[in-house]
Amino acid sequence: MKDAAISKNGAIVKKSKQQNKSGELKRGLGARQISMISIGGSIGTGLFVASGASIANAGPGGALLAYAIIGFMVYLLMTSLGEMATYMPVTGSFSTYASRFADPALGFALGWNYWFSWAVTLAVETSAAAIVMKYWLPDVPSFIWNALFLAIILGLNLLSVKQYGEAEYWFAMIKVVAIIAFIIVGFLMIFGIMSGHTAGFSTFTTKDAPFHGGLLAIIGIFMVAGFSFQGTEIVGIVAGESDKPEKNVPKAIRQVFWRILLFYLLTIFIIGMIIPFTDNRLLNEDVGKIAMSPFTLVFQRAGIAFAASVMNAVILTSVLSAGNSGLYAATRMLWVMAKEKKAPKFLTKVSKNGVPIFALLLTIAIGFCAFLSSLFGEGKVFMWLLNISGLTGFIAWFGIAIAHYRFRKAYVAQGNDPAGLVYRAKLFPLGPLLAAGLCLFIIFGQNYKAFFAEQINWQDIIVSYISIPAFLILWFGYKLVKKTKWIPLQEVDLEEGRHK
Repeated sequence: MKDAAISKNGAIVKKSKQQNKSGELKRGLGARQISMISIGGSIGTGLFVASGASIANAGPGGALLAYAIIGFMVYLLMTSLGEMATYMPVTGSFSTYASRFADPALGFALGWNYWFSWAVTLAVETSAAAIVMKYWLPDVPSFIWNALFLAIILGLNLLSVKQYGEAEYWFAMIKVVAIIAFIIVGFLMIFGIMSGHTAGFSTFTTKDAPFHGGLLAIIGIFMVAGFSFQGTEIVGIVAGESDKPEKNVPKAIRQVFWRILLFYLLTIFIIGMIIPFTDNRLLNEDVGKIAMSPFTLVFQRAGIAFAASVMNAVILTSVLSAGNSGLYAATRMLWVMAKEKKAPKFLTKVSKNGVPIFALLLTIAIGFCAFLSSLFGEGKVFMWLLNISGLTGFIAWFGIAIAHYRFRKAYVAQGNDPAGLVYRAKLFPLGPLLAAGLCLFIIFGQNYKAFFAEQINWQDIIVSYISIPAFLILWFGYKLVKKTKWIPLQEVDLEEGRHK
């Protein structure tokens, strides 16, 4: 088996094992590992902890609708990414695709934006883990847990990619088993077979339910719902380290739809059915009301105290797993940016295990901002970080849609038949265009309430939208310095890095 390397423009070339020691990544991930890494990155804080905020703010029906809309959009995006990743499996993924198929400046901005997104998400996950630990040890300061969890995540990422993939596989497997058990117990409660819930749909039919706050409330939680799904795109990042990308990547993409249907929509439905949206223990921006995950609440209502404690432990491992996958994705993105000369050269340094060591250390350093939670209160900082990370994630998704639209147009413009692609995205061109439109709508409308308040809260506005000017400065700043242009379709390079 050959190892993967990336040329100066991001293309995959083949290297021998001896050459790999000089600083390239290794192809060490199989199909089951790629699928589970994608699950590990997308199932964490957003579903296990922040789902309570969605139900509290928009009611059970509103939360379910918001997650369904975002889930459909994510599925379209993943099919777009799958088409490009099977054709050109490079580490760095959509940053490289945007540079090759659209504009190098756009790829530069997307790469730094994505790195920042996951670096901040690492802080979100460790903050959430500290909140979860309060279930057992409420008096222990959060900064102790933050430091411990960051150290564990760093240690796992220092392993070789094969060892990392195996560890993440079992982390994600724990999540899958736990969620299936949760769904079974939840339905037994809903139908009155188990105690803790009166059979029926009372939580959906009470006053102000199921769509608490109406359409505007649903729009308001799109960002939290989007954050819950972020991580599914990691399947594109790991394509460059897959041993058989033409088989493994499509298989992982096909699983996205069922994962969305089972892990997100069913769990949101069960939580909304069992826990009233007025329960003050659901996570929201009021620091004093943060207590525990809605998953744990469901088991408590079922009268299974031990199971509730076990579920809380599962949630803890899930949150750490999501942070683990996030650090992996951010590190690889930063490494490929350095290889493409869009980041400092020292970040290309790779350890003997094939780990981008300096890119890893720089990314973990950003995670230390989680320590702010011990200074300002877990709940407030948690929601700040959630908003910042969520917005940068939507910008990355927007970039995926644009890159895919340009790729397919260039592919056809140069005389190729889409039927020859190993994997074709669904609903082209409607799919990427619809996904891009929804991303823009959510990016600019995520915190519309702040502009219509009696007294405008500029702090909230800055926290919510700071990622937009940062992204535009990166994009147009690079264009001015490097004088890049939008690449004509006939001049798009579809050969270098192509998987044959």
